[in-house]
Amino acid sequence: MDQNFNPDKQHTLGKNVTINGTGLHTGILVEMNLKPANPGFGIQFQRIDLPGQPIIKADCDLVTDTSRGTTLQVGDAKVSTVEHILAALVGMGIDNVLIEINGPEIPIMDGSSAPFINYIEEAGIIEQDAAKAWYSIDENIYLYDEKKRVEMVAMPAIDYQITTLIDFNSPVLGTQHAGLKSIKDFKNEIAPCRTFVFLHELEMLLENNLIKGGDINNAIVVVDKPLTDAEMDRLAKTFKREKIEVKSEGYLNNLELRFPNEPARHKLLDVVGDLALIGYPIKARIIANRPGHSTNVEFAKKIKQYIKKNKHVKDVPVYNPATPSIFNLQRIEKTLPHRFPFLLVDKIIELTDTYIVGIKNVTFNEWFFQGHFPNNPVMPGVLQVEALAQTGGILCINSLPEGDYDTYFLKIDNCKFKQKVLPGDTMILKMEFVSPIRRGICEMRGTVYVGGKVATEANLVAQLVKRK
Repeated sequence: MDQNFNPDKQHTLGKNVTINGTGLHTGILVEMNLKPANPGFGIQFQRIDLPGQPIIKADCDLVTDTSRGTTLQVGDAKVSTVEHILAALVGMGIDNVLIEINGPEIPIMDGSSAPFINYIEEAGIIEQDAAKAWYSIDENIYLYDEKKRVEMVAMPAIDYQITTLIDFNSPVLGTQHAGLKSIKDFKNEIAPCRTFVFLHELEMLLENNLIKGGDINNAIVVVDKPLTDAEMDRLAKTFKREKIEVKSEGYLNNLELRFPNEPARHKLLDVVGDLALIGYPIKARIIANRPGHSTNVEFAKKIKQYIKKNKHVKDVPVYNPATPSIFNLQRIEKTLPHRFPFLLVDKIIELTDTYIVGIKNVTFNEWFFQGHFPNNPVMPGVLQVEALAQTGGILCINSLPEGDYDTYFLKIDNCKFKQKVLPGDTMILKMEFVSPIRRGICEMRGTVYVGGKVATEANLVAQLVKRK
């Protein structure tokens, strides 16, 4: 991150960038395209080789396997070994990106996040006109796995800090720890650190026809037992080398370690990548003792549940006029075709891949009060629903990777008006996806809040049509 990087703004890539490489476990050569995305889009993967090109959000609730890296899955579509690319994106402050991939596994590269960071820097990092909503931890959150002897805790802090400790009862590794005091240090201190594996694990993986894309240079192999000449020859043949040797430090034919505690630093890298699946940027101090992918993901779920419970993601939105808008009026006009007197959204204050919160300030000078009703001004209910519809249109359009779209509403159900909206009121407009967009059809639940109470609510269905 450069000195001008603003951590309180959202960021995306400056341009598309293409990465080619082989999956560690599948051995499949894939092409991966990183593409810029709108504010609130988050990090999403798209399997462009599958029918319908399904999208898989970087979300801990979609993790289906953590046995050999972290795997995300929606239906039959999956993408595995996502942790290193996620760590690179978090480490470089990228909030919004679409990752297109034509295979089931992220390339392993050299076993670290450094190659991905090089590609991100090649694409450039763009500050977006949207505030980044950090979530603070107000109390300690614990995870303890007695069977795996894993302890993890998130404590209140003014920054995002991580400490990892590893102890594998190995005479080669010993007990190691690594720390990250600020995410801006990730690129130089953590990103270059490669994954590591014990020799006995490597042999088991080879026997089960796994790590097909493994290479002697994309993982640190820790030799935890004496090797016979026959075993050396078999490993040399597996890795297509003339010969394999064990250096005195106990590492297999490897380059020198990039840091004395490179394994502990890589465990920290994995924590950064897996905790990206929380889906919310957090400020907390994380201490992880003997972490692994399964416990990292469980911890991410626990933190996500805490945030949703304590930040009222599904409850009444809170509006602070001093908070910078995510979409100002100029940005709204670029997204929607509506203009005065029919543009009924003043700004957007929250935007994720599943919900949006907009603001409409109602004044006595509104054009419709001339006839509804001059001596008893009440905002027409149909215009409240229209304000919701426009807010929902921004949510729908923003959830798509690229292109100009219009939204046309097909149906309104269960519409209820619970209290009047009067001059001087501030309408908080919240729209949430009821289900994912399918074939351009969006189902949403809309609520208008005034003074902390529900004024209007309705279910709306819209169709997205690409502009010609």
